[in-house]
Amino acid sequence: MTLAPERDVRGGFFFEDITPGIHASGFGEVGDGRSFSFRVERQMLVVEVYRPRLSGPVPHAEDVVATASRGLVDIDVTDERSIAAAVRDAVSAAQPVPR
Repeated sequence: MTLAPERDVRGGFFFEDITPGIHASGFGEVGDGRSFSFRVERQMLVVEVYRPRLSGPVPHAEDVVATASRGLVDIDVTDERSIAAAVRDAVSAAQPVPR
């Protein structure tokens, strides 16, 4: 597990935690007040983007504003840089959740 140092996120995207491996997961902030999480689930990378200003420390289903998923074929789940690049791409391509 890698914890990123505290930093100012107003200008960009950063990870607070990345846990590599077969069950890779983590979370971070997009920089515009939204947060995201990712996990590996059934050979897929699943990313959820949450609304800004969450009321509590754990997001609920209604807090999800966008999602993305992609296969693990081109992702080295043992390498944090590979995971970070894939998650960055997935967050930018995430589709809004229909309400």
